[in-house]
Amino acid sequence: MKKIALLAFLSYLLFSTNAIARDQIRTVGSSTVFPFATVAAENFGKTSNFKTPIIESTGTGGGMKLFCKGVGAKHPDITNASRAIKKSEIKKCKAAGVTPIEIVIGYDGIVVANNKEGPKLSVSRDQLYRATAKEVVIDGKFVDNPYRLWSDIDPSLPSIKIEVLGPPPTSGTRDAYVELVQHKACKKLGIKKKGPDGYKTRCSAVREDGGYIEAGENDNLIIQKLRADKNKFGIFGFSFLDENADVVQGVTIDNVYPEFEEIASGSYPVSRSLYFYVKKEHLSSVPGLKEYIKYFISPAMIGEEGATVEKGLIPLPKEEYTKLVEKVNTLTK
Repeated sequence: MKKIALLAFLSYLLFSTNAIARDQIRTVGSSTVFPFATVAAENFGKTSNFKTPIIESTGTGGGMKLFCKGVGAKHPDITNASRAIKKSEIKKCKAAGVTPIEIVIGYDGIVVANNKEGPKLSVSRDQLYRATAKEVVIDGKFVDNPYRLWSDIDPSLPSIKIEVLGPPPTSGTRDAYVELVQHKACKKLGIKKKGPDGYKTRCSAVREDGGYIEAGENDNLIIQKLRADKNKFGIFGFSFLDENADVVQGVTIDNVYPEFEEIASGSYPVSRSLYFYVKKEHLSSVPGLKEYIKYFISPAMIGEEGATVEKGLIPLPKEEYTKLVEKVNTLTK
């Protein structure tokens, strides 16, 4: 404990002496939150007396790693995230003297989509799990994924090769997909949560035989690949489907098509919260940081008719939004 306290104190002293070295907010993290943060940053730069914040798309996991490294001018002030911070990341932050403050900005649906000229797909979460998981449960036992064609999973599905382009392990979208699709499917099959044969262990890995193809953190690259091949499918956030609705179509999951209203109402089964985390130690030292946070959560940005909502963010319900504003007002006094 004394060592942690000393590290925190030294980090604070270091930052205090270097604060003037950086007069521009630096944000890292989620590729899903990236377009929303970019809109907020650009508008903030135009309407305030502060520089436009720097926004880097590093993926949620990569952003957390950078964010939790320490306090000071060389470390980011904010990390965007498409999942909640993990206990292991909180531990790393604490060891480096970092106190993350969680801000929920809205909701997002994770979609599976393909070229509009390709087959229209309607699947259950169990069928989707059987398409992407490294191991699947057959007759009560885990086996290496034997499914090569969609029709191998169910004869009603198209007789085409299973090729799903998706995010890497550092992505919050990948984490959320695994939790909301693969874990949920295994839980429904009666698999317990923990232990060597629990779904947290055996149902987390995606296949490595070409059925699931890691496509990096750039969701626009997945869109480009879907344009070029009508039989491939991709996994990404709803906003990218919404922005490219002229060329790609969503997959119906558990009889619900990914649409704004369905995600907002909670009907769409593969949806999650979106966040950014602010470094408490930087709040009073980085010029414009408090003002930027207040601007980001303003009605003009994340309200029902806000600029980020126009980009595909699903807004918070009124009660949640009111609580968020109260929280931010307290932080930025």
